[in-house]
Formats: sequence, C-alpha cells, structure tokens
Amino acid sequence: MTDISNAHGAAPRRTTSSELVAASLKRRRRKQAYLQGVGLGAILIAFLMLFILVASLVSTGWQAFTQTHVTLDVYVDPEEIPAERLPRGGFDDALAASLGRMLPGTDMSDRGTARAVEGILSNGAQFELRDRVVADPSLIGQTITMTVPVSDPFDQLNKGLIERETPEVNRRVKDNEVAWFDTLAANGAISKPFNWGLFTNADSRFPELAGLKGALVGSFWALLTCFLISFPLGIGAAIYLEEFAPKSRLSDFIEVNINNLAAVPSVVFGLLALSVFIGWFGLPRSAPFVGGLTLALMTMPTIIIATRAALKAVPPSIREAALGLGASRQQVVFHHVLPLAMPGILTGTIIGLAQALGETAPLLLIGMNAFITSAASSPFDSSTALPTQIFIWADSPERGFVSRTSAAILVLLGFLVMMNAVAIYLRQKFERKW
Repeated sequence: MTDISNAHGAAPRRTTSSELVAASLKRRRRKQAYLQGVGLGAILIAFLMLFILVASLVSTGWQAFTQTHVTLDVYVDPEEIPAERLPRGGFDDALAASLGRMLPGTDMSDRGTARAVEGILSNGAQFELRDRVVADPSLIGQTITMTVPVSDPFDQLNKGLIERETPEVNRRVKDNEVAWFDTLAANGAISKPFNWGLFTNADSRFPELAGLKGALVGSFWALLTCFLISFPLGIGAAIYLEEFAPKSRLSDFIEVNINNLAAVPSVVFGLLALSVFIGWFGLPRSAPFVGGLTLALMTMPTIIIATRAALKAVPPSIREAALGLGASRQQVVFHHVLPLAMPGILTGTIIGLAQALGETAPLLLIGMNAFITSAASSPFDSSTALPTQIFIWADSPERGFVSRTSAAILVLLGFLVMMNAVAIYLRQKFERKW
C-alpha cells in the first residue's frame, strides 16, 4: 500500500484498495472514451471525404443526364433529297432550312448565316432524318415533325454552363446565335428531357452524341469472361489446397505466392497480358476476351483466399459427422462442406468482380482505350470498358465531356454499389451461425 502525508504534517494515511481500483477505473474509462472518440472521428472524416467525392461528382455530372433538344417541322424537299439518290441527299440543308424558317429575319441565302444556323443542330440530326427517310421514302415531299439534339455549345448555353455575361470574344456562342436560341426557346421549340442517349449511344467525338453503350457492353463481356474462368478455377484450387492437399513445403509455397499475387499491382497483370496473350498467343487487341482473361488472373487470388476462408468457417463437426456415417472425403466436401460455404464464396467472388470492374491500368495496356463507335457483338470484337471510357472522356479537350466524365463515374460507382449490395444480401440470406 502507498503512504500519503497530508499538508499539515498529520500521520500518513494508507490508500485503500477501493480507492486504487476507482482511480484505475477512471483512467481506463478516460482511455476508452478517448479511443471511442478517435474512432468516431475517423469514421466522420471518412464519411466527409466520401460525401465531398460524391457531391463533387454529382454537381459536375448531373447535367449530363439531360440533353437539350429542338423540335422542328422539317420539309423533306424532293430537290434536296431525291428518292433515286437515297441514302444520299442534302439532309443537313433540309434541316437548316426548316430551322431558318423558325427564325424571322434570318437571311438563309447568305452562306455564312446558313452555316451558323445549321451549327445550332447536332451533327447527328441529319443522320436521324436520313434514317427516317430511308426507312419510309414516301416521306419525301412531306413535312414531318422531329425532335433532335442541339450541338454541344448550345446545350451548355441552355444548361447555364456558358455564361451570357462573358464577352463575345471569349464565348463559344456569338450574340446573334444566343438571340436565335432565345427565339427558339420563346416559341417552345427547346426542351431538355432525360438523356437516354447516354446509355443507348456508343462513343462519339461530339459530346452531345457520346454514350456509354459500347463501354457497358464491353464491360459485360469482360466480366463474363472473367467470371467463367476465375470462378471455377479459383474454387477448385481453394478446395484442393484446403481439403485435399497434404501439408508440405510445396503447399506452403503455393499459399504464400497466392497471397502475394493478391497484392501485385494491376499494371503488372496488364504487362503480362500484353506480352503473353497478345504477343505470344496472338489474341486480338482491344478485345473484351483478352480483358476478361487479364481480369481473371487478377481476381483468382481473391476468390481462392475468400473460398478457403469460407471453407475454414464450416465447423469440423460437419466433416466428422459425415465421415462417421461412411461418406467419402469427396462426398463430405461436395455434399456438405461446399454448400454451407457457398454464401461466403459468392460474397468473395462478387467483391472480386466488383474490383475487376473498376480496373483501368491492365485494360489500357491491352488497348481497350481505342475510339470505338459501336458496341461489341462478341467478346472478340474491339471494344472499350467503363473505366477506359472514363479515361478517354477525361482526356478529351471538349468541355462537354467534363460533365459526361463525372456522369460515367457515377454510373460506374452505381454498378459497384449494386454488386456489393448483392454480396451483402447473399451473405445475410444464406449465412448460418453455428
């Protein structure tokens, strides 16, 4: 016990055990409160960073989910679009003439004015008119109503991304063009519906026409290839290592290397795919199949580790009971252990595929960042993927691709959240507590 003297020189008093315990409890509670505060602060900081990230993406990318359109009454002039020349014809001139009739006082006989009026419309408008006339040549000589997208500068003007107060010299849209656009808006010809083209169009050099269809299809083929290769091979390797392989230096060496492969940077797998799959095997460049093979190499260690952990989580009593009833080792694994471990295996697989969906470096090295204007019809066709499409748009000089880059990131994050939500659902639905 400890002797303590008071301030007046009185006889020392011994500290009781209860006082020592109380002081110790106070210290421990202070440390516990400090630790809890640090942990809560870390969580709040993490959520704050996540909120800033998502808020910045939403504030920049929400504009890309709408697209400015103009509604026109287009006269399909037989002189500009003769039936015998289809699919050729002056479709752009027909659209410009129809738009000029909606702008009183505009001299469409002046070539410069006509080209400026035509610049209000997107380059894809003439192809929409062409497709309609080719599908139904009887439209020649008639007036049809069309709603077509405007070009990117006028789309940004309508969305407030181009400030009208900016001097004309520094503005992409001239004063007379702003006046034309205001006239169209006053006549009710301008609308801003949801931009379905962001999901139904492939890539384009025109921001108002660029979409994610090619990237979505390419990611689908790459993930399908990745799943079909990594899932059976990963589970088979994990079952052998955990249930059948004898404990030896060889098995320990394999286990250590699998753990090391899970930490290898993704760019290394991209270099491997470039030299082996494309260089040695001669597989097509920019193909989702090659991307899927590369992602399978990256995902397989994660699936093996997750599968082994799920197999270890099954109680030994299950194995012992099955063996006691006369089941073989193979029957024990495939009839009892594997079904019970499948929720954990599926969870690890989905998380591994979600990680593979967001990988960019290996896909860039195998050429999946090419400018592709159509969706791949098979895993061997040239294609892009969502991460590489984001890289392409982020590197584009046009200002219209800024919002589309953020929108594409939001779409990618949405898929990642969905895949992780499915993993959580499967774990909670099929998980058993022993």
